[in-house]
Amino acid sequence: MHNHSHEHHHHGEAHEHSHQTHLQKKFKFAVLITFCVFLGELIGALWSNSLALLSDAAHVFSDVASLLISWLAIYLSTRPATSSRTYGYHRAEVFAAFMNGLSLIVISGWIFYQAYHRYMSPTEIKVTGMFIVACLGFVGNLLILWKLHGESHGNLNVRSAVLHVIGDTLSSVAVVVGGAIIFWTGWYPIDALLSFLIGGIILVGAVNVTKEAVHILLENSPRNADADTVATHLRSLEPVKDVHDLHIWSLCSNYCALSAHVVVDENTTLAPDRILEQINGELQAQFGISHTTLQLEQVACEQAGNLLCNAQHS
Repeated sequence: MHNHSHEHHHHGEAHEHSHQTHLQKKFKFAVLITFCVFLGELIGALWSNSLALLSDAAHVFSDVASLLISWLAIYLSTRPATSSRTYGYHRAEVFAAFMNGLSLIVISGWIFYQAYHRYMSPTEIKVTGMFIVACLGFVGNLLILWKLHGESHGNLNVRSAVLHVIGDTLSSVAVVVGGAIIFWTGWYPIDALLSFLIGGIILVGAVNVTKEAVHILLENSPRNADADTVATHLRSLEPVKDVHDLHIWSLCSNYCALSAHVVVDENTTLAPDRILEQINGELQAQFGISHTTLQLEQVACEQAGNLLCNAQHS
């Protein structure tokens, strides 16, 4: 019994598409608000001479870019697969997250550099302007977070965009606090110290997102489903004798694929399609893997490697 079966599950694609369209609307709103915040902060920073506010404006500008990249990636992921791009454009989302992460790392470096110079030679700052603009920025960012709330779970691209916005919100809080401290004590170095803090917050989030994007781009197996764990689980199923040539990879942060040769117990009474149904059910339930290519066989391939086995079976 060499049953070569390709199982492709596409659960609720229509629902997924409408969700993506809905998400695009939210991103349009976020880009608009973020751009307004950027303009306000840039003008405010130049007027009040606050580096913390200028750092924040630079950060917000990168947010505009990152939200646009994320928005484009969401649009691309709704495009159908083609004969040359058989998986569609799912990878665009991971690539967007990777670009976002890198841009954030660069921006945090710029902020550290500027903050160091400002700390060495503090300059006078017009507190009122700094304070008002930072408050407006804070309100804008809260609006965006409220809009994107709950969307970042399981989507690396949206998470990278939300991270940008969270970094912004914290920056605005820092600038507001800094403005208050300068107003009450006249201690200008706080502006530079807060810039360091903002840079640090941005850097931590950026490194995490970039690492995860690289993990997916290198075709590593998903963190919740490494090959050993999945193989052990499949071998525990009653009709399965052994599993080999197992490959698991992520197309994007919430879409995994698997291919494997499954050796079936020759004494099993189950029909091949029932066995496949059972295996796919387990993979979906335990590991969230919904795209599978499974080859059932009764005797394990003697030769190593996929190509020999497939040639032998075809």
